[in-house]
Amino acid sequence: MGKKDAVTKDYIRDMRVFADAFNYFIYNGEQVIDSENLHEMDTTAIGIPYGTEGVSVPVQKYRDVFRYLAAMTDNQTAYLLLGIELQSNSHYAMPVKAELYDALEYARQVEAIARKHREDMKAQKKDKCTNKGKNTKEKRQQPTQDEYLSGFWKGDTLVPVITLVIFFSSEKWEGPLSLHDMFSIQNEKILSLVPNYRVNFIAPASMTEEEIDKFRSSLREVMLYIKHSKDKEKLISLVSADERFKNLDRKAVEVITEVTHTRLKFGNEENDEKEEKCNMCKAIDDLCEEVADNTRLEAIRNLMESLESSAEQAMQMLKIPEEAFGKYLSMLKEQ
Repeated sequence: MGKKDAVTKDYIRDMRVFADAFNYFIYNGEQVIDSENLHEMDTTAIGIPYGTEGVSVPVQKYRDVFRYLAAMTDNQTAYLLLGIELQSNSHYAMPVKAELYDALEYARQVEAIARKHREDMKAQKKDKCTNKGKNTKEKRQQPTQDEYLSGFWKGDTLVPVITLVIFFSSEKWEGPLSLHDMFSIQNEKILSLVPNYRVNFIAPASMTEEEIDKFRSSLREVMLYIKHSKDKEKLISLVSADERFKNLDRKAVEVITEVTHTRLKFGNEENDEKEEKCNMCKAIDDLCEEVADNTRLEAIRNLMESLESSAEQAMQMLKIPEEAFGKYLSMLKEQ
């Protein structure tokens, strides 16, 4: 797993961030899901489809994928959140991938219920043998033949699964977001018979600032920074004017750093003294310097082209200090 994958996964597993993502997507920012009521599910258990007569069918080839899956439940609904930090571009089979996660989780639930029924029937049979000849008051429900064969009884229910895809990138998503979008056939009669799986999706590039402002956790600042990461001047203005960027938690800054390739520092890193909070207004100073450098480089290139001068001559005309010549010469070579 790359560093970006590890950092984004660790961040999204924060209960407050996890709840915030689903509160935004499902309830338009209303605080309905309480992070204190969430607990993490065992994702290693996900991916065992239910087979005939209680036989489990392993799908090992999908196991590696599930290590990027964060799963939570509040005992009413299962929430699966897949952060697409694994790719730097769009995933063109995402509807199939996300639908598979849902199907495998439902299969796991069916298998768990079927296993519980089998255990209960074994216990009942053991009780009958132990209490043979005795009157027992407790009578347990006996399955019908159909229930016994399917392992899932008439009154059994499943917990609904909601999978949310978050695209941690400043790029626009180019892939399909529904199963029907992946078909070449667009015959309405045929498509009406094929269930259409739609991807629940969040991407900062396609969100307005008003929409991003509905996040209550540091996910708001993460999304805002990623959205404007290519517009340095807008980014500097945004961070300087927003008070919430003055006290950003370390995990959020690590996500920003890895996703946008921005150099941000925690405390005195030279002495390995890293703080848990980061003042982005101070950290953004490096970005201001980068903007200034880019402006100077553009001016140097323009003079070199228009006056057919050397880089040194252009820098002298722009009154750039001689001690900075080496830095800009190196930057010109890199570009």
